[in-house]
Amino acid sequence: VQLQASGGGLVQTGGSLRLSCVASEGTFSSYTIGWFRQAPGKEREFVSAIRWSGGNIYYADSVKGRFTISRDYAKNTVYLQMNSLKPEDAAVYYCAAGRAIASTTYYATAYSYWGQGTQVTVSS
Repeated sequence: VQLQASGGGLVQTGGSLRLSCVASEGTFSSYTIGWFRQAPGKEREFVSAIRWSGGNIYYADSVKGRFTISRDYAKNTVYLQMNSLKPEDAAVYYCAAGRAIASTTYYATAYSYWGQGTQVTVSS
């Protein structure tokens, strides 16, 4: 599976962005698709994930109530709607696909395929 992430940009605090992750080759069938982010000098951290089949959804505590993950079967795309953005949300956001199970969903090591990343900048 080859992933392409897009939708990043510059937004003011409190603004919104929608990130997209599309499978340019292959499909998401049977995978968990996750979003991770990495800020300069920090480790990559889990943001959200969704199981393509079944639709189980997971969020990091830091984004609950502000971010929404969803999927579009027809477009083979996963979206991350980010609202009420804060300066601490600024990072490079990566989408990833893997055969994660419930206990491993939050760990980057559970994902085998990664997109190239898209930059999110939040101005204060």
